[in-house]
Amino acid sequence: MMKIAIMGAMVEEVEPFLDAGEHEPLLKYFKKHNDVEYAGNLYHEARFKGLDIVLGYSKIGKVNAALTAATMLEKFGCEMLLFTGVAGAVNPDLKIGDLIAATQLCQHDLDITAFGHPHGFVPEGKVYVEPSRELLHMARSVAEEKGIELKGGIIATGDQFIADAERKAWIEKTFEADAIEMEGAAVAVVCDAMQVPFFVLRAISDAADLDATFDFDEFLKHSSQVSSSFVMGMLEKIAATHGQ
Repeated sequence: MMKIAIMGAMVEEVEPFLDAGEHEPLLKYFKKHNDVEYAGNLYHEARFKGLDIVLGYSKIGKVNAALTAATMLEKFGCEMLLFTGVAGAVNPDLKIGDLIAATQLCQHDLDITAFGHPHGFVPEGKVYVEPSRELLHMARSVAEEKGIELKGGIIATGDQFIADAERKAWIEKTFEADAIEMEGAAVAVVCDAMQVPFFVLRAISDAADLDATFDFDEFLKHSSQVSSSFVMGMLEKIAATHGQ
């Protein structure tokens, strides 16, 4: 039975998988059967249509994300990882609420340029890590079926919340980035090193058109529901080919 990791950075990003609140359960076939505490974090084991699922959130930042991703792959034996969450736009064409699937991920705050290397690079590493092409193709198919516009692009990760317009412009130019966040590339490096297929989905939470009436908490709740529904669409397709 194939085992799939579903991961977010914040509890709000994974809550819809476990608790639909007053609404009809989003995942009525998604059966949780065990909770495991490990390394200061909580993981939920579940089943869905012949798939074993491990669900968890890492807490914010690259170190936490790498720890959680490695735990899901090594301790729980997950063979695929789907990441869902929110991100900020640096590409002016992205608007609040857009869904973007990472086609490449990089670390914008990784800097050993003093030794002659490009930004985001370390020896024996690479600037960009690419998700599974199969999962990207599957995501485009899910988007088409749901009538959702799914954008693709480069996501840049760093241990900083970037609010400065000049810094955003530098990241966009240096990495040809479309969005920024704080976990994706760390997850990508772990999965790439362990040769585990992965996919990163982000909902754009702030952009150039952000105004004073924007309610981030309400957006996070809504976008998490949209993203979790999208991930479930991918699980349906994975179950159709890998489920038992």
